[in-house]
Amino acid sequence: MSNYLDLDGIEFVEFASPKPEALEKLFLEFGFSKTKKHKTKDISYFWQNDIHFLLNNEPTTMAEKFYKAHGPSVCAMGWRVKDAKSALKTAVERGAKECKTGDYLDVDGKPVPAIWGIGNSVIYLIENYSDNKRLYENLGFAAEKNPIHVKSKGFLLIDHLTNNVEKGEMKGLSDFYKNVFGFTEVRYFDIRGVKTGLTSFALKSPCGKFCIPINEGTETKSQINEYLREYKGPGVQHIAFLTEDILDSLKNLEGSSIETLDIDDQYYQEVFNRVPNVTEDHGEIQKRNVLVDGDEEGYLLQIFTKNIVGPIFVEIIQRKNHYSFGEGNFGALFRAIERDQEKRGVL
Repeated sequence: MSNYLDLDGIEFVEFASPKPEALEKLFLEFGFSKTKKHKTKDISYFWQNDIHFLLNNEPTTMAEKFYKAHGPSVCAMGWRVKDAKSALKTAVERGAKECKTGDYLDVDGKPVPAIWGIGNSVIYLIENYSDNKRLYENLGFAAEKNPIHVKSKGFLLIDHLTNNVEKGEMKGLSDFYKNVFGFTEVRYFDIRGVKTGLTSFALKSPCGKFCIPINEGTETKSQINEYLREYKGPGVQHIAFLTEDILDSLKNLEGSSIETLDIDDQYYQEVFNRVPNVTEDHGEIQKRNVLVDGDEEGYLLQIFTKNIVGPIFVEIIQRKNHYSFGEGNFGALFRAIERDQEKRGVL
């Protein structure tokens, strides 16, 4: 596997919204503490273990332009690289377009190297990431004067970020990730629900630390096309948080405003026969609408929230020696999404 830019994982995901206070409340409910603030801009930093979020509310920035176009959104990401300047040069040589209008300057007052990503979002190339304090100081952040510390909900890192694109654009975006970074295709899906469907490529990063599935819809009223209409273009559909104990994480979310999709009872009549090696409490799994998939080598447990950042949602996933994306759950998941669409009058 070629790692053209010496990619080494995700440093941060940046959000923008016309109502940033709603996103701040959501981050806190998910267990992210607010501990840093940009010294000259209205940008806040939240963290939980190795997940880092930036909430950009600075006017007249790329982030503001992005939320005015898309609503609540993921406007940028920071990806870790060994040498940002070298990575930018290689990325451009391999077909990426340099972004010269990003919102961050480094300690020397120079723009942080960046390229354009999906839907005119920005991918910042972040070096010196091993020292969190130094990194964010170099990006212009200081300790928050009024920090908000909340209990971690057990989310460790970002397992994957799924992208949605218009029909016919999946291969082009896939080629971008493959050619510029060295991602490799690990799965191809052609998924059908009762009324709608989607096709998907799942790509693995060359560092092996995260994946990017890419979806395109089929029917006009499919979940993918509903996203594209609301978001007004392609973008990040959902972010998956990895946890070591999904039931404990869900217990810690009790009392929050975060809602998850309802799974039909028929699913649980069959799933434990299909995946018999699950050691977690079966009744608790069903009670909390957790999905199960696996094989003789291991299994995963996963759950999906309803849309919570515009049309973006969150997946919570626990892996026990199983590294698929829950293909065995796609039918049940699609039925759950279609029921939610019916309740909202989309289908």
